[in-house]
Amino acid sequence: MLKRDPIMKIVMKFGGTSVGDGKKIRHVAHLLKKYNEEGNQIVVVTSALGGVTDRLLENARLASTKGKVSLVKEFKTELTNKHHEAVRDAIEDPNVAKDVLHILDLRIDELEKALIGICYLGELTNRSIDYISSYGERLAAPIISGAVRSLGIPSIEYTGGEAGILTTSDYGNARPLEKTYELVSKRLGCRLDSHILVVTGFIGENEDGIITTLGRSGSDFSASILGAALKADEIWLWKEVNGIMTTDPRIVPEAKTIPQISYAEAMELSYFGANVLHPRTIEPAMREHIPVRVKNTFDPEFPGTLVVSEKFQCKHVVKAVSLIKNVALINISGAEMAGTIGTVARLFTALARAGVNIVMISQGSSESNLSFVVSEAHVEPALKALHAEFNREIIKEITSDKNVCVVAVVGAGMAGTPGVAKRVFGALGNSMINIIMISQGSSQYNISFVVREDDAFAAVKTLHDEFELYNGNGIEKKL
Repeated sequence: MLKRDPIMKIVMKFGGTSVGDGKKIRHVAHLLKKYNEEGNQIVVVTSALGGVTDRLLENARLASTKGKVSLVKEFKTELTNKHHEAVRDAIEDPNVAKDVLHILDLRIDELEKALIGICYLGELTNRSIDYISSYGERLAAPIISGAVRSLGIPSIEYTGGEAGILTTSDYGNARPLEKTYELVSKRLGCRLDSHILVVTGFIGENEDGIITTLGRSGSDFSASILGAALKADEIWLWKEVNGIMTTDPRIVPEAKTIPQISYAEAMELSYFGANVLHPRTIEPAMREHIPVRVKNTFDPEFPGTLVVSEKFQCKHVVKAVSLIKNVALINISGAEMAGTIGTVARLFTALARAGVNIVMISQGSSESNLSFVVSEAHVEPALKALHAEFNREIIKEITSDKNVCVVAVVGAGMAGTPGVAKRVFGALGNSMINIIMISQGSSQYNISFVVREDDAFAAVKTLHDEFELYNGNGIEKKL
């Protein structure tokens, strides 16, 4: 009997909500069985069970500050009970369940020893944090692989490092090395025909074999890395939403799913508050032009959003309206700033040294004032760094305002289309919403601006109505 060619090679990532507990993992296993029986080759990337990573970090901090071994013992019991319950709910075959429980108990014992070591040392390094936080995914992967095996489908679980994800040693925010792509292909490619492969998201290892983590949205990033390495047909990110929306449905209930969007638009949206994707997630997929699909685990028949390299014009020039909350506006001014070479360079250098990330920036043509937005958590470090750097020599006044939000309108169709800005600011003016600061990227794919926090939801609703995004975003033509 001839073996048929696979329909598709798909890397599927399941987030913490999708694998939150054993019942959800059982649902995921049946989904995987369905796609496997259709002839697809599947690699699964998993997050930790719901809430586990936060508890790991919380107990690591407690171990370093309180130093109480008794607290570690209590946490071990809590973690064991949670994952044993997940096994009972997820895995139907008792023999498979027994094997998985054995693996979990060994790993939880390893974790206990690490936490007790932190208790005695009273110190928590970035390397230790990566090691401790990796256990969320390292405990989830055996359960998912076991749930698949209990349905009669061969499956193997890997850590990110075992799969071939080699990274820098930037603990907490590691980046894949170029050799990752060849190594992943060599280690996983030969098993794709016969197994569903389950890989821990968020985790890699450096060239010394030490565990590293990939930072925010690390599991999505892992899926994109694996997809690029394996030349997947698509990368599917399973979440609890129906794809990328025209805006946050909690603000505008009429928000619709965007059926198709470009890499560039998705990156703009993710940067400006849409938390469905992180810009780094897109980068490995872009290098191989692999489509990324965002789907809903609990509505699997819904096609979701497809993120592709091409820029498509839809019937609306604006595709989405995004909102960033928990930010602050910092204004600096001084007549001597005008014409003084290097002022902005000094400003950015001082902020970078303080670990402050700038969300958006705007400078008046007079050069005597400059405004920028940072996350609310970075306000105090930013102000301290600026006062220390300038000490009123050029900059005479530095003020901050935390009662603001950033709103962005995004769409590839905005580029070269006259009158978009007029419609944006005209609609806001008609709704009596005042604009504090404006910025537009050189790509012309977004116009972003700052409004008072009290006006933020009204601004989003106004623009969603102005561009009639509630009517859907049917694709018309490629740009």
